[in-house]
Amino acid sequence: MLRVLVIDESHTRAGDICASLALAGHQVAAVLPSAIDLVRHVEATRPDVILIETDSPTRDTLEHLSVLDRANPRPIVMFAQDADSQAIRKAVQAGVSAYVVDGVEASRIKPVLDVAVAQFESHLALRNELAQSNRKLAERKLVDRAKGMLMKARSLSEDDAYHALRKLAMERGKTIAAVSQDVIDMANLLL
Repeated sequence: MLRVLVIDESHTRAGDICASLALAGHQVAAVLPSAIDLVRHVEATRPDVILIETDSPTRDTLEHLSVLDRANPRPIVMFAQDADSQAIRKAVQAGVSAYVVDGVEASRIKPVLDVAVAQFESHLALRNELAQSNRKLAERKLVDRAKGMLMKARSLSEDDAYHALRKLAMERGKTIAAVSQDVIDMANLLL
């Protein structure tokens, strides 16, 4: 069972969506008329999925979704009437996991939510992998820079400079990257 935050400016459509979600075995966390202050509402209701029904996504809605995607990402399903490829592209860039044209049908809600959650999880895993790779690359650059400074200042070989950093890291209970940053900071202070 998923907790779903429903956003729809039409109370009638929102009611129909809520009924369809209940029939599909999901719980409605809240119903909002717009995406204004979306981050606060998501933090308060903690939904698993956000479902938006709209004729066409507005620029304001897409901006609120972008902020949410950076602050507190969630799978987002958008049911819209606008089939324009540019609108779809902008919605996906704002964090929409599934963009469905031609409205909500009760029979389609469960599979669409399942696809959106799977797509979101896949995207989040790639995003985390990229962040981890970037962090490792940045740490590697720090270590290489600190090794270069030690090699120059103490006339050490690359292996000896690395071992000196590793020994210092173990003595201080820090990572080699943190010790490398300390060495770089100290060298900059002394220059």
